[in-house]
Amino acid sequence: MNASKTALVLIEYQNDFTSPGGSLHDAVKGVMDSTNMLENTKDVLTKAREAGVTIIHSPISFHEGYYEITAHPYGILKGVVDSQSFRKGSWGVEIVDDVKPESGEIVLEGKRGLDAFASTNLDFILRSKGIETIALGGFLTNCCVESTMRSGYEKGFEVITLTDCTATLSEEEQKFACAKNFPMFSKPMTHDQFVEELSGEKVTEIEGRGYSA
Repeated sequence: MNASKTALVLIEYQNDFTSPGGSLHDAVKGVMDSTNMLENTKDVLTKAREAGVTIIHSPISFHEGYYEITAHPYGILKGVVDSQSFRKGSWGVEIVDDVKPESGEIVLEGKRGLDAFASTNLDFILRSKGIETIALGGFLTNCCVESTMRSGYEKGFEVITLTDCTATLSEEEQKFACAKNFPMFSKPMTHDQFVEELSGEKVTEIEGRGYSA
């Protein structure tokens, strides 16, 4: 793996998910704790920065009233509207301090749905920078991470899903997505395995951290 041709894409590490008091935090807290996803992400982000990997943050946001989407949302976006999540100008929409973007890192604009490619210029950014490999972490494992994974796969990128840097609404959904869906469209890895691939050095995996295919 060539660090200069690799991007780490962090999906929706925003207070509404990550932080106590966030509108959706209680829904994901259990799996966040079981995968240790926030600490693992901090670790992989530090090492990716040191290696020269391109760092891309992919937050989602809506204006008050959610007029960017249908007036009659259903499914996951209805949950966002009903919980009044990710509103521009709110504390909940802000990227959590633990993974705050640094100078020179890319923050995508325009994400209004599940797939980080769909309403943003992510594809253009990756191709213009010569990126061949994308590593994904974030929320929700079986929603925005999975949607982005599928698009990246079909667009011809080498896709890596960081299984212990993801979280969703239940342990059952987390395990199923990582064991059954991720291997179909990506190369699932723990963050330690990704760092090992990146550095070419052997890293001893710690038993019980995250889910491996």
